Amino acid sequence: MAKDYEQRGANIKRGPLMAVLISGAFVAILNQTLLGTALPAIAESLEINYAAAQWLQSIFMLVNGIMIPVTAFLIERFTTRGLFLTAMGSFAIGTVLCAIAPTFSLLMGGRILQAAGAGIMLPLMQTIMFLVYPINKRGSAMGLFGLVIAFAPAIGPTLSGYLVEHFVWRSVFYVVLPIAIIDIIVAYFILKNVTERTFPKMDPRSIILSTLGFGGLLYGFSIAGNPQTGFFSTNVMVSLVIGAITLTWFIRRQLKLETPILEFRIFKYKIFTLTTAIGMVAFMSMIGGAVILPIMMQDMLGFSPLQSGLMLLPGAALMGLMNPITGRLFDKFGARYLSIIGLLLVVVTTFMFTNLTPNTSFTYLAVVNAARMFGIAMVMMPVTTAGLNQLPNKLMPHGTAMNNTMRQMSGAVGTALLVSVMTSQALDGSVQGQLHGVNVSFIVAAILAIVGWIMAFFIRNSRPTQEPVKY
Repeated sequence: MAKDYEQRGANIKRGPLMAVLISGAFVAILNQTLLGTALPAIAESLEINYAAAQWLQSIFMLVNGIMIPVTAFLIERFTTRGLFLTAMGSFAIGTVLCAIAPTFSLLMGGRILQAAGAGIMLPLMQTIMFLVYPINKRGSAMGLFGLVIAFAPAIGPTLSGYLVEHFVWRSVFYVVLPIAIIDIIVAYFILKNVTERTFPKMDPRSIILSTLGFGGLLYGFSIAGNPQTGFFSTNVMVSLVIGAITLTWFIRRQLKLETPILEFRIFKYKIFTLTTAIGMVAFMSMIGGAVILPIMMQDMLGFSPLQSGLMLLPGAALMGLMNPITGRLFDKFGARYLSIIGLLLVVVTTFMFTNLTPNTSFTYLAVVNAARMFGIAMVMMPVTTAGLNQLPNKLMPHGTAMNNTMRQMSGAVGTALLVSVMTSQALDGSVQGQLHGVNVSFIVAAILAIVGWIMAFFIRNSRPTQEPVKY
């Protein structure tokens, strides 16, 4: 492994490389949450209903989720530079189309191009970082990456609210376009090829099954997470059944192929499997704050979208600032104790959201959410790094693709679960009755956090295995 690092990372200037990667991650992740507040303005401008406008969010998540599992294949098939520039180029072209789109269909096309680029970028960036950094520096590198992952999505609603209030809705695309263009130009000159090309064979059946499997599950859970739809509607159940069947078929096919599109045998690395599960549970618990709290504030307590975005901002800022610190702590102490302490804090603060009333203050929500995000910061990047550290470099593209896929799935499942609980447990249409549903949903989120906390005690080794698992 040391020799491999010397060959791949020793001659690379990691500072400029990190700047390129972080900038690309920033615009890709920011773009996911930037559009939410602008949807009413878009619907009015393009003369479409709000349900149609919601598809601009749904299609991004769907395409993003479909592309991520295929990224491992793309990383092994194409050069690092070529794939990164193609992904960022797709994102930038999509952003231009969205900014100038005179019709809804062209706007949808732009969102698809954005999502395709973003879906490739995030696993590719993690793979590059793990190849160019030695193992004793990976925690710090992932901490910097985590700063962006934490901060970008939380400032999206606040920034979007400000832009829509003072400018036309197209400004939400113009604001990210210069960053994307500059990133492409800089990457063209400084990015080097660090991933290994193994030229796996194209398997069209696997790609179709992956698209239907992950796409079906993501779509099903995303519409189940809509308070107006409900978990047991026909569309949700059909989508989930199709997704589950085709995903099972996809997994069985990958286990038979000599060069699979996505390598599921990496789950034979026990610490990778355990830390991936902990990360999924933590993310499902965390997503409750990001989804349930804004719904509650706007629909039940009368706050504006901008105010609900501002409430989330301190937590996002604290989580972002903590990620580099927890990354360095991980390099010294590993993931076990960080995860145990962090998830205990998540459990306590989540239970503090189970007694919300119509008189709950903005300050209380912001402070408790910030403490909750502090705990999440002690978990997400350390467990991700600990899991990926177990894998040999040849499996790193599959590890990062799998990790991002599982996080995407857990976010969709967590949203659907908690929103469904919130709507089904509401006592009546009154504010107090609706808040009962919110409180019950946070009880479920707290139980999930307890499960993750118990699993954290079983993290035994954050170092890579000496002998790779044979398969």
